[in-house]
Amino acid sequence: MKLPLLRFLLCAACALTAGAAGAEKADAKKPMNIEADALRYDDLRQISVFSGNVVLTRGSIIIKGTRIEVRQDPQGYQFGVVTAAPGQRAFFRQKRDGDDEYIEGESETIEYDGRADVFKLIKDARLRRLRGTQVADVVTGNIIQYNSLTDVFTVDGGPQKSGERVRATLTPRNETTAPAPAASRPGVLLRNDDSLGGGRK
Repeated sequence: MKLPLLRFLLCAACALTAGAAGAEKADAKKPMNIEADALRYDDLRQISVFSGNVVLTRGSIIIKGTRIEVRQDPQGYQFGVVTAAPGQRAFFRQKRDGDDEYIEGESETIEYDGRADVFKLIKDARLRRLRGTQVADVVTGNIIQYNSLTDVFTVDGGPQKSGERVRATLTPRNETTAPAPAASRPGVLLRNDDSLGGGRK
């Protein structure tokens, strides 16, 4: 994708979310809960490795994969790397603060930075914004980085030789129902016009 067009799409995406709330603020204060088939914990390195049908929840955040490695820094911030089973995608979902909107994404690998509240979707990545249960925006690319605090994302289409391009479907925030047919609009009258070709003589 040519750079000017990519900039346009990113600006359009940012404009759609301008003024809207970011991620659910309470998530940062919630504990991280993880379910898995197995756990290996390294106390010295402060690393936990969960494997087998892993489900991580933290407030409104839900992350799923076949393996999740969680590291905690000395300040208590947590960082995770989620990988999917071959042929599948890891998944995350988070509610946006104050709205009935959700951000969710899928990719082969997901990196989560708990300090910056940034999700990085790596390889075969897809990011969606939902209003209620309806999908509003969809962006795909090789790498997608989403900052849930600022609600800004960047998309990389991959190496030029791969031919992979960034693709986006963006829905206006002020979307309304489709306009009614002309016959049902007030003030619009339909009549025969014999002045057109094929009219009565």
